[in-house]
Amino acid sequence: MNTSSSLSEAEHTDGSSVRLGALVPLTRPGWAEAGRHLLAGLELAAGEVNDAGGIGSQPLELVVRDTAADPERAKTAMNELADLGVAAVAGEYHSVVARAAAVRADALGVPFLCSSAVLDALTEQPTEWVARLAPAQSHGWRTYADFLLSAGQRRIAVATQPSVYWASGARVLRDHLAPRGGTVVELDTNALTPESLCDALVDYGATALLLLVGHPEPAVPIVRAVRGDRRLAEILIGAPAGQPEFAEWAAALGEDGAGIPFLRYLPERFGPLGERVGKELHKRLGEAPSFVAFEGWDTVAVLAEVLRSHGTERAAIAESWPRVAVEGTRGPIRFSRMPGIGVRQWAWAPIQVVDRDPAEPDRLRVLHAG
Repeated sequence: MNTSSSLSEAEHTDGSSVRLGALVPLTRPGWAEAGRHLLAGLELAAGEVNDAGGIGSQPLELVVRDTAADPERAKTAMNELADLGVAAVAGEYHSVVARAAAVRADALGVPFLCSSAVLDALTEQPTEWVARLAPAQSHGWRTYADFLLSAGQRRIAVATQPSVYWASGARVLRDHLAPRGGTVVELDTNALTPESLCDALVDYGATALLLLVGHPEPAVPIVRAVRGDRRLAEILIGAPAGQPEFAEWAAALGEDGAGIPFLRYLPERFGPLGERVGKELHKRLGEAPSFVAFEGWDTVAVLAEVLRSHGTERAAIAESWPRVAVEGTRGPIRFSRMPGIGVRQWAWAPIQVVDRDPAEPDRLRVLHAG
């Protein structure tokens, strides 16, 4: 289990700091690039909190655990962080992992602010211990379905893998598209090779293929196969989960990875705070920050304000969610109860459908805003 801290070993053992746990996928099979961006945002914000005097004159310390996209590792990490006395836990990118962490946080009575995971059912029952910044999957993926409809897409195929996250996404798409004249067929990538998947797309007469699968496998081989099949020259490939957001997608696929719409959670234009944080994240990452990096920064900004205003007792932190009012990089952040969602939810972060410009794959262009 990877562990790191923003402070020295001596500082984080003498009780002089306010500790925040951080769950981040930093190694495979986790999406390590997403984890790197998330951690960059968390660490930048924590550093700025400390530069401004910390929490009640105490430094803020991040105690980081690598989840590697493993729900069991997330549960173990939550147990360890609770024993270490963290005031709260932040982070996580993978929805299934975040769900395991959220359920454990609820059982332990540890406040958990989920940065980036979108699965609606983040906990098995309503809880006051968990809040979330990322928009729920049902909200974001309905926006993606509206984009498909506006683009004239009615015969949709989804390439899937067994996962509660992918199954939930397919259900959201089907439920939203069906009453509006759209149809969705699921193609199991565990049973189909990329080439046989292409045959199935032709047989179905699909006008769009959505990648509800992991990256780089099997997403990259599927894209290459579809792009190389003349029968599918007009098909739209989409990736609502955001696989093309990161540089490793472009590095793996080049021009074949362009023109594949995905969801990201950024405003059309940043305000002064977002502009400033974006520049700092760019310096830290050595590349343009993804929306995940901004989610990380906003997470710590929210928790720092809660800690300053309500103290470091866990129960007081959890009780404060309804009273949060923080200016984030992407807009004012407040939490509320939303139907069908058991955690306190920011409703909603801004949503865009974006792709890489085929004429310039390093440039992202906005196709639709929700």
